[in-house]
Amino acid sequence: MSHFMLGVDIGTTSTKTVVFTLDGQVVAQHAVEYPLLCTVPGMAEQDPLQIYDAVLASIGQAVKAAKAKVSIGEIALVSFSAAMHSVIAIGKDNQPLTNSITWADNRASLWARRIREEHDGQAIYQRTGTPIHPMSPLCKLMWLRYDHADIFARTERFVGVKEYVFFRLFGRWLVDYSIASATGLFNLQELNWDKGALALIGIDAAQLSEPVPTTHHIAGLPSDVAAQLGLNTDTPFVLGANDGVLSNLGVNAIHPGQVAVTIGTSGAMRTVIDRPMTDPSGRTFCYALTQKHWVVGGPVNNGGNIFHWVRDELATAEAEAARKAGVDPYDALTDIAEKVSPGAEGLLFHPYMAGERAPLWNADLRGSFFGLALHHRKEHMIRAALEGVIFNLYTILPAVEDLIGPTQRMMATGGFARSALWRQMMADIFNREVVVPQSVESSCLGAAVLGLFALGMIRSLDVISDMVGSTNRHVPIEKNVAIYERLRPIFLSIPNKLADEYRALSEFQRLSVK
Repeated sequence: MSHFMLGVDIGTTSTKTVVFTLDGQVVAQHAVEYPLLCTVPGMAEQDPLQIYDAVLASIGQAVKAAKAKVSIGEIALVSFSAAMHSVIAIGKDNQPLTNSITWADNRASLWARRIREEHDGQAIYQRTGTPIHPMSPLCKLMWLRYDHADIFARTERFVGVKEYVFFRLFGRWLVDYSIASATGLFNLQELNWDKGALALIGIDAAQLSEPVPTTHHIAGLPSDVAAQLGLNTDTPFVLGANDGVLSNLGVNAIHPGQVAVTIGTSGAMRTVIDRPMTDPSGRTFCYALTQKHWVVGGPVNNGGNIFHWVRDELATAEAEAARKAGVDPYDALTDIAEKVSPGAEGLLFHPYMAGERAPLWNADLRGSFFGLALHHRKEHMIRAALEGVIFNLYTILPAVEDLIGPTQRMMATGGFARSALWRQMMADIFNREVVVPQSVESSCLGAAVLGLFALGMIRSLDVISDMVGSTNRHVPIEKNVAIYERLRPIFLSIPNKLADEYRALSEFQRLSVK
């Protein structure tokens, strides 16, 4: 009798495996980290061999940790989540010619701009749902073709990291509709590779993996791998989806008007609709969860990484004092920010330290304090930085609501959600109730529930509502809302007004680094 399920999330900095009961209770979990390689400007790569080993180790260790409660025959399935937009060039012997080039790699910036301006990038976006940005495999493959022609010529196929893992396990090149829909190469209406995008790059469909539904599952683990993982050879492995759409499922934000907001290192806002839909202005993405569940929204580059920068560059003394006192430095900085009134007495911070994705899709944007005056102190700068992250996330909301109509409840997840100050800031800036779900690893839980659906063990994804409770609820404070509504138009207007200056300064910085 099957009583347990595994959700595996192949993330940007680690792979996590969580063992759940069939009703969503956590039994055990294990994570294995790996480095992000950034040896030249704009580079963000990972070793696919390390990631494959991390997947095996995280599954094996999680199963081992659950061994007292779980026997091999009781594990119903293993289902996967993975980060989007990765590219690995594979040679004739099915060996990687490159590292995994991650979503954070910015070296295709020039090609993103050229596709937008010279190759009708808007039409490609309308067909594929992936905005034209250096994160996307479409732009990365153009960069490889023209800037690394030797590698491009020797490549037999281009794959993402989850495809590589599944090939190592089962010997087949498969990609789920969800990962495929985040490549800029996949036609959302046809559910197949987009002929126009492939022609632009100069490749054919045979050089890409076979697209299959997110519910596709496969069995037949090699016996030595099964033994290493602590699983039966016939345990079903469900291909699953990308981490963003599965996070929506994992926090029970899959119905109209419900929005999931995540702030980890970066951030995102997403909501679920019943058919593919793109924005006439190109501000949002559209990715598959299932053929009847599509996720629209936008990601931002700048989330918790901004708080990290503030800690290390603006508040080193305060952070060190907190460590010596046995206090989490982030908690100490939040306490400092809380002493400043909402709006930081007229100081705004644009958190574009790593360029920006939605809704502006401009890698040239740069961070800045705006309105700095002599009465402002360090604590104002700390609060403004935290508010800037939330203001920036808010910029995605109008684009989403233009597509789907009004939204109501927001489900908030990620590292920031443990801060009462940030949660209240979000409620006040968005002027909406903010709910923090109880689920520990939303993408892993989402993957596991999708696995149940794939195997016919549940009839609807709605069972997630019985698995996800809530830990905190925040409602807007009227006087704070009034302050933020005065400041928000100022915050929103600046990036467009300074577009030429951002581009010139970004180019100067690139030349200076070289």
